[in-house]
Amino acid sequence: MSITKVEDTPKKRLQKVGVVVSNKMDKTAVVEVSFRKSHPKYTKIINRRKRFYVHDKENQCKIGDRILFEETRPLSKLKRWRLLEILK
Repeated sequence: MSITKVEDTPKKRLQKVGVVVSNKMDKTAVVEVSFRKSHPKYTKIINRRKRFYVHDKENQCKIGDRILFEETRPLSKLKRWRLLEILK
């Protein structure tokens, strides 16, 4: 029986694009991501949205900004995402 070494490659982290809807907390922005989903039974297209708490280290996000963010380790009770860049 031979031992093979498993290569430690970093996992691809999930990235999302959304719009900042609140920046009133310190170093945190609330980002809303909208998507379209088909109803499982009636097959009508439904608009859905989900909110994420994003870590914004330098408080540079403003309401209405479109940002790119990625998942990370838990930073607080609700924050699991961090800001990568402001797109617009």
